[in-house]
Amino acid sequence: MDYSNLRRQAASLKKGLFDQGHLDEQFRQVEDLQDEASPNFVEEVVVVFFKDSGRLISNLEQALEKYPRDFNRWDAYMQQLKGSCSRASVLLG
Repeated sequence: MDYSNLRRQAASLKKGLFDQGHLDEQFRQVEDLQDEASPNFVEEVVVVFFKDSGRLISNLEQALEKYPRDFNRWDAYMQQLKGSCSRASVLLG
C-alpha cells in the first residue's frame, strides 16, 4: 500500500472519530503542537497513555485477586489511573 493511500485512510478514520464525537477542536490544537522537532507528538501521547493505563489496570486486577484486600493500594492505583486520564484529556481534548 502506498503512502498516499495510507494518508487517505488515516484522514478517513480521523474524520470518523470527529463525526462520532470522540475527537474535538482540542485535538486539532494538540496536532498543531507537532512540528519538525516532534512530528509524532500526538501518537506519542496516545501510546504513553495506553501503556500507562494498561499497566495500571493490570495492577488493579492483581490487587483485586489478593487477600486480604489492600484498599490503600487500590486507591493509589485508581488515583494514578485518574491522573493519567486527566493528563490525556487535557492534551487530547
